[in-house]
Amino acid sequence: MTDNARQVIEALLLVAEDPLALGVFCEVLERPRSELEALLHELRDDYHEQGRGFVLREVAGGWRLYTHPDCAPWLERFALRHTRSRLSGAALEVLAIVAYRGPLARAQINELRGVESDGVVRTLAMRGLIEEVREGHTTGGPSLVAVSAQFLERMGLNSLDDLPPLVEFMPDTEAVEEMEARLSPSA
Repeated sequence: MTDNARQVIEALLLVAEDPLALGVFCEVLERPRSELEALLHELRDDYHEQGRGFVLREVAGGWRLYTHPDCAPWLERFALRHTRSRLSGAALEVLAIVAYRGPLARAQINELRGVESDGVVRTLAMRGLIEEVREGHTTGGPSLVAVSAQFLERMGLNSLDDLPPLVEFMPDTEAVEEMEARLSPSA
C-alpha cells in the first residue's frame, strides 16, 4: 500500500461532511475493499497510538474523523471564545452591494436595498468585514464604507477585481419574462 493512498483517504475524510462508506474509498482509489478496509483500520490504530488530537471512527456505515475526547475541555474553551454566528441574509446582501458597488455612503446602501441598513453595516464593521474609508470623500461629507482586507482574505480574493462578474448570476430575458408571467395576476 502506498503512502499516497493514506494521503487520499485523509484528504477525503477532511473534506467530507458525513461519514464516508468504504465503497466511496474503493471507487475513488480504485482499490479492493479488503485492502482499503485494512488501511482504514491501520490509520485508526496509528492515530490512537500516536496520541493524535483526532480519532478515526467507523460510524453510521462509514468512516469519519472526530476530535479526540480528551481534548474536550480545550475545544469548549476555544468554541466559547471564537464562535462566530453565521451572517444573515441582510448582511450578505449588504456585503454584496458594498463589494460590487462600493465604496458607498450608508444612505446609498439604504437606497439600493430599499430598507434602513445602519444596524447591518455596524455589525459587519464590528466583524471586520467592512470599514470606513476616506477615499474620494470631502470634509463634512458622508463617510463611505468598503469591504476590508479581512473580507478579501476570508473570500480568498486578492482584490475586488477577482469577484465573478454579476452577469453570471443574472437570468436571461426569457427567464425574466417567464417569472413575470407567473407573478402577474391572470386577466
